Amino acid sequence: QVQLVESGGGLVQPGGSLRLSCAASGFAFDYYAIAWFRQAPGKERERVSCISSSGRTTYYEDSVKGRFTISRDNAKNTVYLQMNSLKPEDTAVYYCATRRLCRGGPSSYDYWGQGTQVAVSS
Repeated sequence: QVQLVESGGGLVQPGGSLRLSCAASGFAFDYYAIAWFRQAPGKERERVSCISSSGRTTYYEDSVKGRFTISRDNAKNTVYLQMNSLKPEDTAVYYCATRRLCRGGPSSYDYWGQGTQVAVSS
């Protein structure tokens, strides 16, 4: 079965860093884009980053551009999100999700992980 498992979340101070990982199995990872979404309570789910199947093309939401970096290691079936200069407004549950292309909103994505909590607080 398809499985996406996020890890690496936690509590950090403003200005700190975290690296999230998304480990994938059960599908042809090399053919699929992987996106990171986040959702805070009472807020809309928001796509923050996406990487194409080859890794050649990346997308960042404006609020994280320059602070977050997405990458993938197809040999390990894993996608990473390096999060630097974290702000309190980055606090959310972070999910990875997959579809063939980096397109569309949450309903366009086929499979989702369980999420990992990121809290940025002093």
